[in-house]
Amino acid sequence: MTNNTKVTVIPPTNRYSNKVGIYCRVSSKSEEQLNSLVNQVSFLTQIVSTKLGWHLVDIYLDIRSGSDAKSRIEFQRLLNDCRSGKVDLVFTKSISRFGRNTSEILSAINSLRECQVEVVFDQEEVSTNDPSSSLYLSIMEGVAQAENENRSKNVRWGLMKKAEEGTAKMFNRKCYGYVLDENGELKIDRERADIVIKIFEMYLQGKSIVGIISALENQQIPSPSGKVKWSKRSIELMLRNEKYSGDVIIFKTYNSDGLVKRRVSNKDGARDKYLSVSNHPAIISKETFEAVQSEIERRCNVVKSDDATKRKSTKYSSKAKNIT
Repeated sequence: MTNNTKVTVIPPTNRYSNKVGIYCRVSSKSEEQLNSLVNQVSFLTQIVSTKLGWHLVDIYLDIRSGSDAKSRIEFQRLLNDCRSGKVDLVFTKSISRFGRNTSEILSAINSLRECQVEVVFDQEEVSTNDPSSSLYLSIMEGVAQAENENRSKNVRWGLMKKAEEGTAKMFNRKCYGYVLDENGELKIDRERADIVIKIFEMYLQGKSIVGIISALENQQIPSPSGKVKWSKRSIELMLRNEKYSGDVIIFKTYNSDGLVKRRVSNKDGARDKYLSVSNHPAIISKETFEAVQSEIERRCNVVKSDDATKRKSTKYSSKAKNIT
């Protein structure tokens, strides 16, 4: 090499395609969780800005549980953008933010690999372009899922403990006819309470649910949601709600076990329920409430046909069982 030779530096070729989509997720709209979401976005955006050749094309934000990928609208939009070529590198804080259902998340990662999209998890320092990462991802997802299940059990235990002690806020959850006072206790909303009394009286006088709805609409009484039209469901729930007699039963429904959570009726007493007697001022008497329950059961035991009205051969009762 002579002294006149010129040397030109050839920079390394970036192996990333560089069209980056940031994915962030939290589980709820609580102030703490929303702050966490803001922090995730800020933190990941700063990192992207320091990476040579990385160009941020979009940010995807979900406020949903990570257990069910199909219910996360932004996650699904991210997957679609990856398949269309808009994004070819997904950047997220951690595996648990990406999701908590092992099979769904690994399926999503494999699907993204097929369209040559890389997923980078900052906290674990894992890239799906690393051939050894599949096992690691599976293990980490399993750990995250177990931690989530333990957390859910701890929350459930805490709620049940408060219920046993009578301090659970669920006992004072308001419904039509009630408002909360400055101490968070239920108190009667007189105007709406009169409508509740009227509905119970009309039912005991023999009016059907449809007849009650017609009467309310003729009197231009708006529904609990402020609509002109009342729904049959709202009347049925009102007539069965023991809260109007001053008592409260909580945990009438619960979240099912498994990865995808669903609300399940506790009618059959599969789990403990908690009854608080004379929890708050009553709008109707216990005698009136019991009379309505008997009338509901009697009507459920009657079937109409073209020829006649007759009783069903078997009886259905909706009364709660196994209340602790």
